[in-house]
Amino acid sequence: MIKLVLRQVFFMVTSFFGITLITFYLQTLQSTADATVASLTETTAEIESQQVVINPPSYFTYLSNVLQGDLGTSRTSGMQVSNEFLTHLPASVELVVLATILAILIGLPLGVISAIYHRRATDLVINNLSLIAYSMPIFWWGIILLMYFSITQGVTPVAGRLNFLFDIEPVTGFILIDTFFSEESYRIDAFKDAINHLLLPVIVLATLPAAIIARLARQNMIQTLSKDFILTAQAKGLSSFRIYWIHGLRNAMIPFLDMLSLQISTLMTGAMLTEYLFSWPGIGKWIIDALQNNDYQSLQGGILLTTIMVVFINASIELLQIWLNPRLRKQDRISNIRVGNG
Repeated sequence: MIKLVLRQVFFMVTSFFGITLITFYLQTLQSTADATVASLTETTAEIESQQVVINPPSYFTYLSNVLQGDLGTSRTSGMQVSNEFLTHLPASVELVVLATILAILIGLPLGVISAIYHRRATDLVINNLSLIAYSMPIFWWGIILLMYFSITQGVTPVAGRLNFLFDIEPVTGFILIDTFFSEESYRIDAFKDAINHLLLPVIVLATLPAAIIARLARQNMIQTLSKDFILTAQAKGLSSFRIYWIHGLRNAMIPFLDMLSLQISTLMTGAMLTEYLFSWPGIGKWIIDALQNNDYQSLQGGILLTTIMVVFINASIELLQIWLNPRLRKQDRISNIRVGNG
């Protein structure tokens, strides 16, 4: 187990240094752009005022600043990049967590039902629907829902997190928590409005993971239902609910954590497009805005912190999967014994 932990730590450290090299290159792009602007200025004072930006620090100086939490200052807002990242982080976390929960609640039951009715009409319908959902571009799917529910029907808001009529003080940054526990008299109405704003972004972001979960759950469940213990349970006369939804699903869930770790990067990528489409003030929209404004300082800081967060979550899920599944630890011990004997 210690070797597995050290392996994940090594993976996180190497990933960290790799992403710092990429973000340091972005800093050189900013310096080149500023040098071009400075060369076009007419006065020496204007050129000298940009020398700090024009002459970038070395990689080791940049790495030292990163390790101290100094990611520079945003040229758009004037805030520290790390503080600005933390300001936008709750909105993205709220969106991704709710989308993950919705994707599991939709995809997992559909995958199990599809496996139970394998090669029947129900299986065919669910499989085709998941294939369609998997093939739809997030941006196109979001525009379709936005045009119909927000613009045509007027059921959901077009953008934002909360109606400007509600003056809710941001305490945690999570809009559902801040509205629900607010001391304002209209907190319930504000909470309902926050849910209304979340509906479309969560549905759009959850569509692709739900389709992937449904297809993988179907595949794992089909393999599980062919096992001997399922045939034994059927021979004992156990109910279908107990066979499929307790014994079968419990064993089919073993690869689920590995599948969930693969969806983290997919959700983060989809969140960028979803946030930009619905003007959701999360990390994704912040990074895209920084790219459009040539704010390389915010761009490199956002990419660096987001990548570190994704790598840490994936490594944590991997360790959790190893801890919950003794067979993986046993396989690792066997492989170590074989290497030692070799």
